[in-house]
Amino acid sequence: MQCIILAGGLGTRMWPVAKTIPKTLLPVAGRPFADWQLEWLSAAGVDSVVYCVGYLGDQVREHVGDGSAHGLTVTYVDEGRDLRGTGGALRLAHDEGALEARFLVLYGDSWLQVDPAAVHAAHEASGLPALMTVYENDGRFDTSNVEYAEGRVVRYEKGLESVPASMRWIDYGLSVFERSLIEERIPADTAFDLSSLCHALSLEGALSGYLVSDRFYEIGSPSGLAEVTMLLAQR
Repeated sequence: MQCIILAGGLGTRMWPVAKTIPKTLLPVAGRPFADWQLEWLSAAGVDSVVYCVGYLGDQVREHVGDGSAHGLTVTYVDEGRDLRGTGGALRLAHDEGALEARFLVLYGDSWLQVDPAAVHAAHEASGLPALMTVYENDGRFDTSNVEYAEGRVVRYEKGLESVPASMRWIDYGLSVFERSLIEERIPADTAFDLSSLCHALSLEGALSGYLVSDRFYEIGSPSGLAEVTMLLAQR
């Protein structure tokens, strides 16, 4: 089971600290955050991780190495200074031959309370080319952006000025894609936001949904970092 970790962004909301340390390596409860994520993935049965890095990517490579400390095989796809966005990073990973036929996608600043193996299996059982985990947010932790019904994401759309009442769920932060989607739907050598692909798939009826009951956390903001630190310090 393979997981792609998107960790190439600038992380400007966490500057000045993330100006010199990539977000995924920010200290959380005494350890770089990446260590927590990698242990969680390894315990779930993930054996292959691809880090999509860019800004300060050498630090991620130096700290994580080949992943053997976590029982994983870790490789890297480096955007360098030519940041391509979340979708563009996946396309680069595809073009470098790094993607398996089916893979999980995780953000390098997310702490999630869900079983990655169950999510992976749900995608395989769905018969659809992509799956998005969703959480019934009701506008509590961030702006809701998903309409969900009967195991499918009926509509996914970010940045709406007025969120309809039916859009009570939110993208939880763990997805599954088939490799063929990346080749067919994301242009090469250009910046591309993965949310654009997910929006189109939802309207086509091609995006499965996996409902998660426990809230998500992230270290992409000072308040989020404080919450995750408190949570993991109890472990």
